Amino acid sequence: MTRDPLAGQPWSRRDFLRGMSAAAMAALAGGEPRPVQGAEPIRQPEPTADTFILIWLAGGMAAPETFDPKRYTPFEIGVPSETILCTFPAIDTALDGVKISQGLEHIAQVLDRGVLIRSHVVADLGNILHSRHQYHWHTGYIPPQTVAVPHIGSWIAKVRGPKNPAIPAFLNIGQRLEGHGESEELKAFTTAGFLGSEYGPFNLPYPLDAVAAVRPPRGVTRDRFARRERAYRRLVQQGPLAGLASDYHQESVVRSMENAYRLLNSPEREAFDLSKEPKEIFDRYNTGRFGQGCLLARRLTEAGARYIEVTTEYVPFLSWDTHENGHATYTEMKKQIDRPIAQLILDLEARGLLERTLVVVASEFSRDMMIEGVPGSTAVDQSRAKTDVMKQPIHYGLHRHFTGSGSVLVFGGGFPRGLVYGETAPERPLVVTKDPITIPDLHATLLTAMGISPRTAFEVEKRPFYVTQDGTGQPVQRLFARA
Repeated sequence: MTRDPLAGQPWSRRDFLRGMSAAAMAALAGGEPRPVQGAEPIRQPEPTADTFILIWLAGGMAAPETFDPKRYTPFEIGVPSETILCTFPAIDTALDGVKISQGLEHIAQVLDRGVLIRSHVVADLGNILHSRHQYHWHTGYIPPQTVAVPHIGSWIAKVRGPKNPAIPAFLNIGQRLEGHGESEELKAFTTAGFLGSEYGPFNLPYPLDAVAAVRPPRGVTRDRFARRERAYRRLVQQGPLAGLASDYHQESVVRSMENAYRLLNSPEREAFDLSKEPKEIFDRYNTGRFGQGCLLARRLTEAGARYIEVTTEYVPFLSWDTHENGHATYTEMKKQIDRPIAQLILDLEARGLLERTLVVVASEFSRDMMIEGVPGSTAVDQSRAKTDVMKQPIHYGLHRHFTGSGSVLVFGGGFPRGLVYGETAPERPLVVTKDPITIPDLHATLLTAMGISPRTAFEVEKRPFYVTQDGTGQPVQRLFARA
């Protein structure tokens, strides 16, 4: 049980899920979301990007161990924990005088192609729940909400529409939504919400198996498949869903099925087949499911996808969710992400796609050896490696959730090349000291590049609901200036 700093009331994970379930049911019953009545039409900006790839390093990627290195302290028994800011030495990059963390040598060599933001600040939500912060980052709104809030990918799918009608506009690669401790919480934001099912994600948890998801069932003829589609339409319109969902949401479910049928009969489905890739290229990406996901993202970008998310996957206490043994875990995680991310940038550039493809590398918050949340936070310390001094290697690493600063990489999509934006303090607490950029403003900046005004809104439950929190997000103009 924790305390919601906005409402001033206690809440729990169960309360969070209950609130999200109620919002989802309300969305089904609601009518068609329409442009806000009585308001002047929003003038959408000229897009500088046509495709958005989000590389999601789920679990809390520590900025000091990756893209914002500080003073390095090697492991030694007896070293005070409070003196450790970074457990990896810094390395040179393609940008003169700019360093990132050891283990990211491939990314270091493509850093001159993009923007390194070191001043990303996320909200202090009291006690830290990964799924709650991930909900905030992906939707722009702090949960729980009374409205089923769309994922940023669904907003892009709705406002920009599909780039290629045969390819799902929103593809979600690498995240299993079943079988682990917070899968239901992840489902709460991996959704199109009130926008309707047709704008929801096409989920591909296993990239190597993606092609199986776009093949007609074995032995099913075209006529039989058409009969199945008609039967499904009747089920939606006359079955149990008809009593729960509005006409708009019933039709949205049917349209999502029609979109799937179109893909199954399209030659573009070959883009999902990683076996078509030359072995030499496949091997450059193949560090596991994440690397395969980056390769699949490149193929789907070429095929005309609008929004693609590739994740290292969030499962509690795995991957970047390091509550102990952080240094050893980060060593392995860097091996997973370093070459595939860099290769994705190089391949998009070589194919002439990077200029119109926005590639963003982000996480829900950072980490610190000593501070949970921000200085002065009442958040419960969740580290499982609490100790005043180093006693064994499991204590070595940045275990606590830190929301006072974080790093984001942005490549392509009209953003400048070779820019470092923002700064953080050189000593603890490692808070932002220059050019802070919040989630609303970061979203406004990225959406503007995609040709979507941060003031874009639809009328939901007789009130406007905006693509950025209450329409307050402001794009950072400096991030559109050519370097």
